[in-house]
Amino acid sequence: MAGWTDLKWLLSEELTQRKEEGCDITGFAELIEAAGDDTAKQNEVYDKLMALKVEDSFPFKEPDGYDEITSLATKDYTAKEIDYDSDSAKDKFDGAWFGRCCGCALGKPFERWPYVCGTQDGRSGASYVKQWYEGIGEWPIKGYAPAHSKAEEKVKDMSVHCPNSQRDYIKFMETDDDIRYLVLGLILTEQRGADFDAWDLGKHWHTRLTYSEVCTAETQAYLNFAQVTSHTAGERPADPAELAEKIRYTREYRNPYREWIGAQIRVDSYGFAAAGDPALAAKMAYNDASFSHVKNGIYGAMYCAAVIAAAFVEKDPMACIEAGLAQIPTTSRLYSDMKRAIAITEKAATMEEMQEAMWAEFRHYNWVHTINNAAACTGAFLWSEGDFEKAITAAVSFGWDTDCNGATVGSMAGALVGIKGIPELWKAPLNDTLYSNIPNFHPIAISECASRAREVARKIKNS
Repeated sequence: MAGWTDLKWLLSEELTQRKEEGCDITGFAELIEAAGDDTAKQNEVYDKLMALKVEDSFPFKEPDGYDEITSLATKDYTAKEIDYDSDSAKDKFDGAWFGRCCGCALGKPFERWPYVCGTQDGRSGASYVKQWYEGIGEWPIKGYAPAHSKAEEKVKDMSVHCPNSQRDYIKFMETDDDIRYLVLGLILTEQRGADFDAWDLGKHWHTRLTYSEVCTAETQAYLNFAQVTSHTAGERPADPAELAEKIRYTREYRNPYREWIGAQIRVDSYGFAAAGDPALAAKMAYNDASFSHVKNGIYGAMYCAAVIAAAFVEKDPMACIEAGLAQIPTTSRLYSDMKRAIAITEKAATMEEMQEAMWAEFRHYNWVHTINNAAACTGAFLWSEGDFEKAITAAVSFGWDTDCNGATVGSMAGALVGIKGIPELWKAPLNDTLYSNIPNFHPIAISECASRAREVARKIKNS
């Protein structure tokens, strides 16, 4: 059985997933309870859950295939050219890489209770991030997370972690899944350009990622892919139908996390590689995301990669957001909810008002679901109006997946403003140094990674 947790837990998550996908799950909670700890009965219930059809009354149409996805998208954005030899291009690529690292480092200490999920009484995670900074007499945020705050005296067990990303100790970008996937994307595009698919990604992961470095949807896909390749020494099936079925099994078998945030955090390198071309960025993101995710898990990856690609050539965050929306199905939950997120942002008088309204609107999703975190990224990027510091601090202070959203918005805002637009307050503490836990990238200069990413984009453009 795939997974880092027991089957009963996977079943409980699957129940939520099937309901969100538009299935009638009436009676299944009782079936799960009746199955108890009997593995055979649990698997029987799981198979019945997976056999459910989406209800005819479900108002969304959400395919998994690339052609079906793009047929439901507006695609109303024209790619724009970049001169990769220009100082401006170098500035943008440096900004994107440093921006992602700065945003990730800001968010890492807060990736824990109560910041990520708030409390049962309805208090948002955002309010706790604010309380932590107010505990040092600082709001809005003007630096990396302090190691201690007077908030510790007021809220039991409230603290931050990841000391290597706290302002008291930070000296580099420490290893993190967001950073590892960024590096893996760089390596893959250096080797393959834009010419790779989900099978290639699985081989790439098995070569460079250990089991301990993946979680949730990535864990399930990692193990499922090991199963489908175990009898063929990893050989790609020659039959397209067999290949498609093996990838479907990889992303779906006992994987209730298939619409969570994992794919969305993996795709920044494709936004960099396809700078100025959101459609190509979205296609590359699809080829990555479809290894482990379905539906909105895929669309979130396509959306964020496309927004990042547009940020290299646009001046207005809204233009970037529109370029991202143009790549995903208008019939999807993600599209509908991003429109709501935009409306909330435009209506809000303050950042805090925006964040609380978003929490009220999207808190029914798991704190690591694609949709609520994409909403946070959208709101933060729009709220920034092109100010890098406002972008990453708004993203992290939302709560939910703090390091992932800080990193994603860091890429968006960093590409938009360039390295010259990132204040020294955020750049300097990292000392142009990244540790990824990936061989030859542990450590490495962030600026070297940015330079290599620019060469990848040049190669893809000229191919």
